[in-house]
Amino acid sequence: MTLIVAKVTWLITGISIPTITEYYQKMFNLNSKAMYLQNLQQDEIFVPSEMKSLKTLTQMESRRGLENAIISNGKIVNVVSNSYGHIPNQLFFKKAEEMLTDAQLNFHKRTINKNDRSFITDFIIDDKSQFTVKNHKDLILPMLRFKNSYDGSEKTSGHFGFYREVCSNGLHVSQAEIEFSIKHSKNNTHLIMPRLNNLFDKFLDNEFYTITKKFDKMKEFKIIDTQEFVKAILDKTKLFRYECSDKNSDPSKKSREVIEILNYEALLLNEEPNLWLGYNAFNSVLHNVLKKSFGQQERLDKKLFDEVYAMA
Repeated sequence: MTLIVAKVTWLITGISIPTITEYYQKMFNLNSKAMYLQNLQQDEIFVPSEMKSLKTLTQMESRRGLENAIISNGKIVNVVSNSYGHIPNQLFFKKAEEMLTDAQLNFHKRTINKNDRSFITDFIIDDKSQFTVKNHKDLILPMLRFKNSYDGSEKTSGHFGFYREVCSNGLHVSQAEIEFSIKHSKNNTHLIMPRLNNLFDKFLDNEFYTITKKFDKMKEFKIIDTQEFVKAILDKTKLFRYECSDKNSDPSKKSREVIEILNYEALLLNEEPNLWLGYNAFNSVLHNVLKKSFGQQERLDKKLFDEVYAMA
């Protein structure tokens, strides 16, 4: 049986470190911290939206429980009942930002819009709490993610997470959610958000440092065979197929991307391939290559993290 990880020695086998390309230079350029935070994705999330009666739109009676249409940027994206409370992004995300402002936290904002249907805002906390995973070039920052959707694909929610500057992806391994209440009345939806100061301090005192210690532990375990590592994780998570096909056992395109990102990060950070870089290579493909909803990304990210950490 091939040894996949070890704590002391290492050897990259099977696939060579890829040629430097503009894609990887852009993704992993380590020139400055500011570069990452000033070039965050900034989609338009405040698209026009409204809830309208289907009877008004169609001049036809509708079935009970399907009385209204949610219209986002001129498109019908959902059909809902009279009891449904539509939460516009302008209300939800601005309330979330007010929470951070009231807590006097310095933050950078990333916004993502998926087809005018589902939306996120990531608030990346640029604070003294930043954590380095045994490499001054590999910085981790606490992050708050808020989600909303007009098509019902995502629960309106908020949770703590982590932002890794090297690959600019969010790491969704935290279990700490931000609780808020939504009160519906006949014509209005009211959001009651918590005070963030105590929640953020509690997150930093407990989960942030507990999980970042796990990141550090993963860094200690070197990957001996990157192909075998990727294959083992895919066997456990079923994220995608490792082989090209039943008749071709070579790594598939997605598998090769994971291996190339892992090896390339090791080169740029001047490190040996390890479990921490292995997890982040999968995280990068999950967020940038696979077509998954925000919720699916978060659930799969937690599963990936648990499987990789189990090897440590």
